[in-house]
Amino acid sequence: MRPPISTASKFSIQDLVQAIARNNGYDSVSVNLSPAQWDVLAAYMQPFTLAAGQVLIDQGSPDRTLYFVEAGALSVHMEDEDGNMKLALINPGSVVGEGAFFSRLPRSASVVATGPCKLWSLTPIRFTEMANRQPAVALEVAMGLGAVIAKRLANKPKRVAVT
Repeated sequence: MRPPISTASKFSIQDLVQAIARNNGYDSVSVNLSPAQWDVLAAYMQPFTLAAGQVLIDQGSPDRTLYFVEAGALSVHMEDEDGNMKLALINPGSVVGEGAFFSRLPRSASVVATGPCKLWSLTPIRFTEMANRQPAVALEVAMGLGAVIAKRLANKPKRVAVT
């Protein structure tokens, strides 16, 4: 992951919760947590913003960070011998980076902000800490992420969005 552009914006985990609740897309993330559990999850994540055109994920990178999208949109591209090809659009209330998060494989595509974005990052180390201290929260997050992967894999044109 490239360094975030700014954390100067005001962030509230409730804004992410609302974005997730409003997302009716095929790859919306469904995490059934109480308000107190959302606060627990927020303590393990880092909020930040991206500017339009800023690269979040580089194809081939070994980074395994997971990103929850609160606001803005991200474009997923795979580089091939002909250049970039747009593959998918990730909207607020969804996630990106779940493929490498679970598989430990290099990133399968690049992800770029299409406009200003507000994101929350969760590293594998912080997830492991949460799993040890708050297993119910970690299990619910893992199940929600697994559902996103399953939905993306079932939608043939969107399979490559599993980054």
